Amino acid sequence: MSTRGHSLTLLAVCLAAACSPSRPADRAPIPTALLEGTRGTAPAPGTVAVIGSSTPNGAASPPAEPSIEEYPVPSGSRPHDVAPSFAGPVWYTAQRLGALGRLDPTTGETHHISLGSASAPHGVIVGPDGAPWITDGGLNAIVRVDPSSEQVTLFRLPAGSANANLNTAAFDTRGVLWFTGQRGIYGRLDPATGDMQIFDAPGGRGPYGITSTPDGTVYYASLAGSHIARVDPVTGEATVFDPATPDQGARRVWSDSVGRIWVSEWDAGQLGMFDAASGAWREWRLPGISPLPYAVYVDSEDIVWLSDFSANALVRFDPATEEFRVFALPSQGANVRQILGRLGEVWGAESGVDRLVVLRLP
Repeated sequence: MSTRGHSLTLLAVCLAAACSPSRPADRAPIPTALLEGTRGTAPAPGTVAVIGSSTPNGAASPPAEPSIEEYPVPSGSRPHDVAPSFAGPVWYTAQRLGALGRLDPTTGETHHISLGSASAPHGVIVGPDGAPWITDGGLNAIVRVDPSSEQVTLFRLPAGSANANLNTAAFDTRGVLWFTGQRGIYGRLDPATGDMQIFDAPGGRGPYGITSTPDGTVYYASLAGSHIARVDPVTGEATVFDPATPDQGARRVWSDSVGRIWVSEWDAGQLGMFDAASGAWREWRLPGISPLPYAVYVDSEDIVWLSDFSANALVRFDPATEEFRVFALPSQGANVRQILGRLGEVWGAESGVDRLVVLRLP
């Protein structure tokens, strides 16, 4: 199955956002490095918002801005997660169609690989072997797809682990794949041997996003439990760390280059950061009236990126300056649930409009 064509859209930049879905009343701001920005109305998608005064005649041109480009995928795909390969194709999970999708960003062509009857793929990452690895809630299995032959290999969860609601996966520095299941489990798979172990999560339901630090330590976020947990790579035991804000809805996590853990706090509308070296937490509220941060990703420059359902935007946070920038998405109701990137590019899966989106840095 394939589609062609893509739309190139000028970037809309705003420092505040409107258009907020219904949600519980906002919590009171916290005193730790609160940064709200200026509230107001977001520019219309496809337009350019100019910040500050215009450039005088003869003055140097302002720095180039990032650009946003969308790529349509087959109708009904509902792409949930996206994973750009190191060079070349971009993989995505076509959750509603039970398939792994492959996008050629040069031509806009897409191709679907069926994962089997009852498949409902959630997460996808590119492993050290260059292959896409998938957490498939419908198959209750970890799935590997050979990028050349398109052979599909299933690693089913052990008996007694049915309906784990598999969510997200991450490789540690030893090449072991760790994964989460929202029904209250996390696990590990050794791709070399096929050995798999399942662990009961502290507090039960909730394990969602997962990440590995540069030294190989694994952390996951529990959405229902509103905490993050560090996993011992030998014993598999999880140690819980509670963010400063109670009931904040820790959804996804990502490590930066020094092992700090960044957390999208869905219910609190905040970005959290856990410094494992000191055990300290910091939190920043996203700009806008009622932010809903879903995905989080840290790029190679240690810049933090989030998706905000409320603002229908990608959000950039610079830890050095503690400043946010909000980049409005071209399509309304995009619902970006996950972000990954590669050099100079930040990719998101627009599950609400059957598109992938990339923000290209100048």
